[in-house]
Amino acid sequence: MKLVIDARYTRITHHDGISRYTAGLIAATSKVANVVMLINDTRQLAMLPDVPYLKISSPTSVLEPFVALQINKLNSDVVFSPMQTIGTLGRKFPVILTLHDLIYYAHPHAPKFLPAPIRFGWFLFHQVYWPQRLLLNRADAVATVSHTTAGLMRKHRLTNKHIGIVSNAPTGDFARRDPKVTPKKTLLYMGSFMEYKNVETLICAMEHLSDYELHLLSGIKEPRRQELERLIPHGATVVFHNGVSDQEYEQLLSECTALVTLSREEGYGLPLVEAMSMGTPVVVTDMPIFKEVAEEAALYADADDAAGFAQQVRTLDRPDTWAEYSQRAVQRAEHYSWERSAQQLLELAKYASDHKK
Repeated sequence: MKLVIDARYTRITHHDGISRYTAGLIAATSKVANVVMLINDTRQLAMLPDVPYLKISSPTSVLEPFVALQINKLNSDVVFSPMQTIGTLGRKFPVILTLHDLIYYAHPHAPKFLPAPIRFGWFLFHQVYWPQRLLLNRADAVATVSHTTAGLMRKHRLTNKHIGIVSNAPTGDFARRDPKVTPKKTLLYMGSFMEYKNVETLICAMEHLSDYELHLLSGIKEPRRQELERLIPHGATVVFHNGVSDQEYEQLLSECTALVTLSREEGYGLPLVEAMSMGTPVVVTDMPIFKEVAEEAALYADADDAAGFAQQVRTLDRPDTWAEYSQRAVQRAEHYSWERSAQQLLELAKYASDHKK
């Protein structure tokens, strides 16, 4: 099968969620199928596997509605887009579109790094469901990363197309940590600082965890950092890393007590799987998507209960409890791999090819 994968959402300087997902799928799928990727900037190649590619227009270009005319020349069996916005006018190929989550219907403000006109259009788009239906119903099949999101898509009737699961998975081969080494009293948060991520409650919880350090790993703008610094309780230790390398991330995960998040909404939670694959326990929001991803391997807390979250962290002070959740984490993480995700994608691609409009 000749499968074209749209990699134009790959960041140039670092991987975010979409570009990690894209790169992971390309790397695994290219081992079992003939894969060609789409890019719009050759600098993206440094962040992607070494497979054949076609350079075309940007996904934010005015040419996007007609981008299929550029892709047609590849004579692909199926085109997979990790987003739902790829242009399809004039296409001669089956297409799979992806919807990762429904977060922005509850929190409709777009990431601030996007241009203002796109942020405004993003906000308007997520006020009602019918524009999403128009986008997704152009596909021959629709992909999403979790059964939780698939259920929400069906609940809101977002598409009349077949929905398949193409899971996320850890990027990189993180080494299993030594369970005999006593963990440091550090808690790690990996994720953005958008309001729905609820980092505020994590910081407030440090009032009850004065002997722990909370490490916020992701890049952060100075105004947002100042907002959060004002919330740090007296005597608490909160460390802003403003970005870490993959090597630094792995090292911190190999030493900490737990990876934590109290996000109010989530599409998947890749940092959970990355942490669990190393044997690092996770303390997370009690909500359906995390229950699906981590099952009994995580400790759960209410997103608004800082004291309750702190109490869950405290249960890991007991070496036997920490060791138990470390083992649970490893066992659950084995459920996720890019090889498995590649097989899911190929199965969905076969369905799309067989059911082309």
